[in-house]
Amino acid sequence: MNTFEEAIRTRDFTLSAELKLDSRSTGASIAKQAQIVQSRVDAIQVTDNPGGRVHMSPLVAAGILLDLGIDPILHMTCRDRNRIALHSDLLGAAALGVTSLLLMRGQKFPADFPSKPATVYDWGARKLISAARALHSDADNVNAPHFFIGSIATAFNPTRGWQPGKIATKADAGVKFIQTQLCFDIDLIKRYVAGLVDAKLLERVNVIISIAPIPSADIGEWLASNLRATVVPDDIIKRLRQAKNPGNEGVEICAEMLQQLTDVPGVSGANLVSFGDTESVARSIEMSGLRAQRD
Repeated sequence: MNTFEEAIRTRDFTLSAELKLDSRSTGASIAKQAQIVQSRVDAIQVTDNPGGRVHMSPLVAAGILLDLGIDPILHMTCRDRNRIALHSDLLGAAALGVTSLLLMRGQKFPADFPSKPATVYDWGARKLISAARALHSDADNVNAPHFFIGSIATAFNPTRGWQPGKIATKADAGVKFIQTQLCFDIDLIKRYVAGLVDAKLLERVNVIISIAPIPSADIGEWLASNLRATVVPDDIIKRLRQAKNPGNEGVEICAEMLQQLTDVPGVSGANLVSFGDTESVARSIEMSGLRAQRD
């Protein structure tokens, strides 16, 4: 099985897709999704109850993918676990054979969140990253794991002289790749990544941009208004609104974005988010011409 880390090192442009999990997910439903995109991506990302929506344990989902011969990128957040539980999950991930992690602090629940769960934040993202990195430095563990560690970043229009201190700090802690929020503004991405180039950070971290086949203008507007820092320009909303088949238009827009991202210096790859229709992710990749099937 090829790993995401190997793909980052050997491919000009990597692709991953996000597994759609919910409270009804089963091994069979995960396998069905995975098989749709498996030949077109280098890894499949497994989320960690985003937005407080409870779903199958991401560690279990990652294990199912590994049994299918698919490399998972396991998400872990600090919001819902104390340091003992986080460390335990890191050890569990290593035992399963997980090699790629996306580690983050996790978003607070909004004030109107229905079930009022307690947040933990015993550790922040930097401590979780450091803990994952420290595991493979344990001299007493002959089977010490090696994790390819990533974290999140927000793409935005940087001001002149901007210094990406938070990303540099994460790189110091052990991060090897950063993944942005959903962003459909190619000019913004170019300016943001150029700032990372100027700061010489791309010598230390790889940049992955998150995009998606947006199925409708209404969903595009909702994403821009409700999902953290998501950027969906007005011209894309207009295209979706005017399209006879918005779903197909969303796939075409996503394919165009993939092609454009390959030309942005410093961008190492893209992660495609699905809004319940994994077929649209596969179609976007195929339409882009980047990966009709595994090389």
